[in-house]
Amino acid sequence: MNPIDFMAPAMFAALVVFLLLGLPVAFSLAALGLSSGLVAIELGLFPNQFMANLPYRVFGILANELLLSIPFFTLMGAILERSGLAEELLEGFAQLFGGLPGGLAYAVIMVGAILGAITGTVAASVIAMGVIALPVMQRYGYSPRLATGVIAASGTITQVIPPSLVLIVLADQLGKSVGDMYLGAVGPSVAQVLIFVAFIFVMSLLQPKSMPPMPPEARTLRGWVLARKVAMGVLPSSVLIFVVLGTIFVGLATPTEAGAMGVVGAIVLAGLQRRLNWAMVRQGMESTMEITVMVIFILIGATVFTLVFQGVDGAIWVEHLFTAVGADDAVTFLIVVNIMIFVLAFFLDFFEIAFIVVPLLVPMANKLGIDLIWFGVLICVNMQTSFMHPPFGFALFYLRGIAPPSIKSSDIYIGAIPWVLLQLLLVAVLIFFPEIVTGMLDKGPTGDVNAVEIQVEEMPPVPSADTPTPGASGEAGGAPALPPAPDPADYFKSK
Repeated sequence: MNPIDFMAPAMFAALVVFLLLGLPVAFSLAALGLSSGLVAIELGLFPNQFMANLPYRVFGILANELLLSIPFFTLMGAILERSGLAEELLEGFAQLFGGLPGGLAYAVIMVGAILGAITGTVAASVIAMGVIALPVMQRYGYSPRLATGVIAASGTITQVIPPSLVLIVLADQLGKSVGDMYLGAVGPSVAQVLIFVAFIFVMSLLQPKSMPPMPPEARTLRGWVLARKVAMGVLPSSVLIFVVLGTIFVGLATPTEAGAMGVVGAIVLAGLQRRLNWAMVRQGMESTMEITVMVIFILIGATVFTLVFQGVDGAIWVEHLFTAVGADDAVTFLIVVNIMIFVLAFFLDFFEIAFIVVPLLVPMANKLGIDLIWFGVLICVNMQTSFMHPPFGFALFYLRGIAPPSIKSSDIYIGAIPWVLLQLLLVAVLIFFPEIVTGMLDKGPTGDVNAVEIQVEEMPPVPSADTPTPGASGEAGGAPALPPAPDPADYFKSK
């Protein structure tokens, strides 16, 4: 048996063991990649010079301007989390929908979608919504399972809605533009919100007592006052969304530039809400530093691992693996991939999946002719579940941390299950209806290739060496003859 036949599966198995042991992911990836590279060189699977590619790949990560947008969007979300905008939005939408069964749940979903479009981070949305909405929903008799489930799910919408950090990372790993990834995610974002709203509507018909309407005395705003209240929360959000996303879509700014403008906009909004202070900015900068360093180190470790993995024909092994399970067509491949990612999401967070798993799948996706924007958005939607998996989902951890003791952990975990199924429903819809993703993308110029006619003018015959060239002897009407080229030996003789 050729050693190269077992090297790739051995690396993958060792990676699984390291992750199950709970070792730091970034350093495990780097150590496994370097040690596997030494073994591969000793076995003669590739030459020493192959590892010389590693410094160039690491430098490419550090010099990647696209990744610079991650700290900007993270800082923007951290500031907005503390700016008081979420309270304004939730109060306005609660007054607007509060008279309906499930009205507060509708308000939470809407506000979660808006926060997702201006923060880009799940933690900021879940914590803000949990602190603000959970006490209100408890006060008016909402089921703990429904209340915690809708809050966690509304926060994880941030994963899909631009300017999601996951979309930035996936765009980098897939070699696609962030603008195209954002455009492709618009349709699925709207679809996810509609699915959540439809679920609340059905549950309000089946179990109205679990989500009663707000009493009339709690709905104090009506008419023009209510419209003004909603507008005071929605208008600043809309302006900030345009500053961040609109400038990217129309080509006025790169993602990094849009993220920088978003930070400025978040600071302005916090100042208007009279929440801006040095402590808030410092906390936001500290959380931004932690997330950015984590991303860079995981990415460096992942590039060490994937370089060696590709060097020992890991892409061929992955292709044979999918072929062996019958995933040799696009739809079956996507189904198998999403089942695998759903299972991995129990143990890995979205950054680890994006940096470790996605690069291994891209060659196979390319071979099957799968649109990589569709592929990336589909994976992004699936990775929502990594935040909602009982009992390891980070959204559930965030919610447990801010929920009162009266809400049991079992209520949080059980309440998350229906929303995980709704997220998987959207994955299935996107697999069979890719137009939801690709419909907004620029297809470029279209036309009938067979109707294109190429006309080539007939070239004059090339004169032979015996054919006299006009002007070669200085005759009128021709170009003067060029002087002979100097002999290099004459130069050295003169010296």
